[in-house]
Amino acid sequence: MNRAVCIDHLTLPVSDVAASRPFYAAALGGLGWSEASVEGMPTWGPPGAEDFSIAPGTPPPEGMHISFAADSREQVEAFHAGGLAAGGRDNGTPGPRPRYHAGYYAAYLLDPDGNNVEAVLHERGESHEEPPAAV
Repeated sequence: MNRAVCIDHLTLPVSDVAASRPFYAAALGGLGWSEASVEGMPTWGPPGAEDFSIAPGTPPPEGMHISFAADSREQVEAFHAGGLAAGGRDNGTPGPRPRYHAGYYAAYLLDPDGNNVEAVLHERGESHEEPPAAV
């Protein structure tokens, strides 16, 4: 099922680009995303896309929640492992989160500024249905 994208791109202000860049490079690399420079900002996205940038600035005072779409459980796990290896803090190990819906598989990390960063796989049909049956 293809889903329309609701946000085209996002730039997150971070307190220290040099500290945040390795975290995002490792975590988003687990999703198969590559890094580019867009207007001097470290930027990542799936092949052919430039979806997420970090820039020097004042991070949101209460932090924010950012969730990145994954294509497989393995990508969710690689995101989490990569982010931890690059200094991120665990905020929820990879696993099912049925409280959100059946088929919700995610992992959470805290970035250097304390933002809650998630990778999620939706293993389901339309809306909040059960995951598709295995074939």
